[in-house]
Order: sequence, then C-alpha cells, then structure tokens
Amino acid sequence: MFITFEGIEGSGKTTQIRYALELLKQRGKKCIATREPGGTDTGQKIRAILLDPESRVMDPSTELLLYVADRAEHVNKVVRPALSAGVTVLCDRYYDATIAYQGYARGLDMDLLSNLHKLIINDLKPDITILLDLPPEAGLSRAWKQIEEGKRDGFETRFEKEKLDFHEKVRKGYLELARREPGRFFIIDAMKDEEQVRQDIIKVFL
Repeated sequence: MFITFEGIEGSGKTTQIRYALELLKQRGKKCIATREPGGTDTGQKIRAILLDPESRVMDPSTELLLYVADRAEHVNKVVRPALSAGVTVLCDRYYDATIAYQGYARGLDMDLLSNLHKLIINDLKPDITILLDLPPEAGLSRAWKQIEEGKRDGFETRFEKEKLDFHEKVRKGYLELARREPGRFFIIDAMKDEEQVRQDIIKVFL
C-alpha cells in the first residue's frame, strides 16, 4: 500500500508519519517512511537546492523540473521496489504537492504537470492520501516557532519565506484535489492538538 501525507508548512506531516509508521509496525506490517524531496542520496542534494532560501529567485519551471527529477529517482529506487516487495510506503509529500505548489500556487500548466507525471513515473498514484489541513497563518506560525526552537532545519526555509497569498493558493489547491478524489483523500483538521490529530489518522487505518 502507498500512503502519502500532504499539507502546507507547519501542518505536522513529519510528526504524524512517525506515529503512523509505529502504528503499522505494531500491527505487523512491513513498512517504511520516506519523503519528497530528499528520499534518496541524489534527492538530498536536490532538496538542498530547492529548500535553500538563497534559491528564492529560482524560475518556476526550474523548480518544477528539480522536483520531477527528485521524484523519478525516488520512485524508481525507493517506492516501486518497496511496493513490489509487499512493503507499505508512507511518503511525506508526493505528486499532489507538485499540483498544489507548482500548479495552483506558481501557475504552471496543469496538463504539463500531468504529462510529466505520466512520463516519469507511469502515473503511480497513492492508495490513501492524508491531507493535514489548517489555515496558512497557523501553519506558518508553527513552522517558524519550530525553526526558532531548533526543531526544524533553519537552512530549509525557502517556502516558509513565501508570501501568505502563496500559501493560501497552495491550501486551496490541496482542498480542490481532495474534492475531486474523495475516495483517496482523507482531510484531517490539523488545528487540533497533536494527539487528537493522531487519533483522527488512526481512524483512517482502522
């Protein structure tokens, strides 16, 4: 099974993936947790470029192609081999993030994004997508607090430094994707406290 976690900055994806991984392991499932960008050695280098605040003037098409390159490497070296071996894959961001960020927020052509996806990874879709939803103001406030407390990498703040309007477009994009595919998406209220969010996600796996 392929399970992805999506959401804007500060939504708690990374924390909740750890909980979900432990839950599935306790149930005897073979599973791994991975992420995009950065789920491979090559992807780590791509991630450093993409999330570096010094890359803030990067052209949107360059940004897109770097994400696509990371995804091609990640899917072919991590995701597909694991799924073929019967391992459940939990992924922090995937193709829906590209649609939300580069499509809805950056304004790149949706058909282009779709065609690239089909070309690079054969249209591999998640079985379940957990969307941790909250207002951008709240998410950014959490993200910056974690950065200031040293709980998040201060060198990966390129998107946190985007204007609020950008993050509002990302959120709207995610919610539109969830509206279009209600059978795959499960929207979780990420404004709740960490334990309540965890319990809501557990219900998805019951």
